[in-house]
Amino acid sequence: MELKPIRSKKEYQAALAEVERLWDAPVKSASSDRLDVLTMLVESYERQHFPIADPIEFLGHVMDSRGMTRKDLEAYIGPRGRVADILNRTRPLTLEMIRRLADGLQLPAEVLIKPYRLRRETDELAAA
Repeated sequence: MELKPIRSKKEYQAALAEVERLWDAPVKSASSDRLDVLTMLVESYERQHFPIADPIEFLGHVMDSRGMTRKDLEAYIGPRGRVADILNRTRPLTLEMIRRLADGLQLPAEVLIKPYRLRRETDELAAA
């Protein structure tokens, strides 16, 4: 696959297949460098075509795409109940949680720091 901007769904699918093939490439190898560049191209396409509305939706997307469970987030967010509170929007992400998620899962902090509504705020707007 030639490295170039991804402009179609077909090219996107091919890029994802190539990323999958290169996933375990040895660090600092030509394949690893190719994987890094290809990942940037995929991320650019996804940002343009699949925008994430808020940090909680983004976390859900990351969990789905990486086959993660709520338990997998405990190392970054805290105990099971706190993970549930975050994903159910009853508690906001803290700066420390955002740092751990960004560092540990290699997630873009600029997405995680975006403001989002908690459930009680949404409930209050609906009641008004």
